[in-house]
Amino acid sequence: MDQPSGRSFMQVLCEKYSPENFPYRRGPGMGVHVPATPQGSPMKDRLNLPSVLVLNSCGITCAGDENEIAAFCAHVFELDLSDNKLEDWHEVSKIVSNVPHLEFLNLSSNPLSLSVLERSCAGSFAGVRKLVLNNSKASWETVHTILQELPDLEELFLCLNDYETVSCSPVCCQSLKLLHITDNNLQDWTEIRKLGIMFPSLDTLILANNNLTTIEESEDSLARLFPNLRSINLHKSAGLHCWEDIDKLNSFPKLEEVKLLGIPLLQSYTTEERRKLLIARLPAITKLNGSIVADGEREDSERFFIRYYMEFPEEEVPFRYHELVTKYGKLEPLAVVDLRPQSSAKVEVHFQDKVEEMSIRLDQTVAELKKHLKTVVQLSTSNMLLFYLDQEAPFGPEEMKYSSRALHSYGIRDGDKIYVEPRMK
Repeated sequence: MDQPSGRSFMQVLCEKYSPENFPYRRGPGMGVHVPATPQGSPMKDRLNLPSVLVLNSCGITCAGDENEIAAFCAHVFELDLSDNKLEDWHEVSKIVSNVPHLEFLNLSSNPLSLSVLERSCAGSFAGVRKLVLNNSKASWETVHTILQELPDLEELFLCLNDYETVSCSPVCCQSLKLLHITDNNLQDWTEIRKLGIMFPSLDTLILANNNLTTIEESEDSLARLFPNLRSINLHKSAGLHCWEDIDKLNSFPKLEEVKLLGIPLLQSYTTEERRKLLIARLPAITKLNGSIVADGEREDSERFFIRYYMEFPEEEVPFRYHELVTKYGKLEPLAVVDLRPQSSAKVEVHFQDKVEEMSIRLDQTVAELKKHLKTVVQLSTSNMLLFYLDQEAPFGPEEMKYSSRALHSYGIRDGDKIYVEPRMK
């Protein structure tokens, strides 16, 4: 059911966490009783608020009574206000400035692009360490203002904001460790390099579902731009078409984890080939697409890489091939072994004094073979006994007594013999 419009943060808070809707539960982490409210408050002694408040999709447009917010939210450290109707940063500031221990704030899917964030308002966010602005269409000017006023910001989420370019901030944000900027339209690497300039301490960069094209940057420049980058996610980077872009990732001096699913370069390879070729090209990574790369898997992948490229023309062989040949030497090609079960066999069928060579299907049952032999030996299936003789078996013929048993289960091979005898009445 749709929430009514024009509701205040404090109104929604009182409704959701009233004793009727949110009964007080004792025990660690189950909730905090907040009796201290302003004198004369109609909600005095009635709310039992947890330290994590989830007020998403509640139709909130404004803060409400700031004194009551301060009284009830002194212990709150996480606040989810996503998918509300907040369009004025001043109202957000009224809420946040009265939650003194706030560390996590989610403002996703609020129409905050309709107002300008002034530095005086942004100052109220100073203690926030994790800020989510997904689908808020926040401008880069707004982001810059936030960065200047949040000295301890560690994680920033800017997904679904329709960014096609990145605007550099006048100051670097030394504290930011994680940037989640998926589902935008950042195509040119020159835009991504601006992120390295703004966030020199970045540990994790999540760029999935952008249309990133080739990584046009020298190795030395990449190392300077992202000196602390440990993890990068390039899922569905529609413009990555060549292995040289993958090799460029080796320029990040601390990179350990890479995610690279759904890029055009890898579509023509099998799942096994993709993983082994990537592991072999990225010698420093310890996790690929969410899975740990064990030492044994790395060696297998590197040996696979050598064999994969050994027949390529010299001009098409990557430099990594020569590095691995130096490490392992030139390897012999693996023998091709067909492990598929044999589908048919040529056998000798013996009946009385007659011998007939026949090709029989091994996926059929003993009963089906009897029907096939009926016209050859002139016996009815009910009056027929079959014996199988493995040419290498030391124990003599084995009776094929189970009608539903498949022939391949006997291990029949070319040159084996089948004896047919009439059933004794």
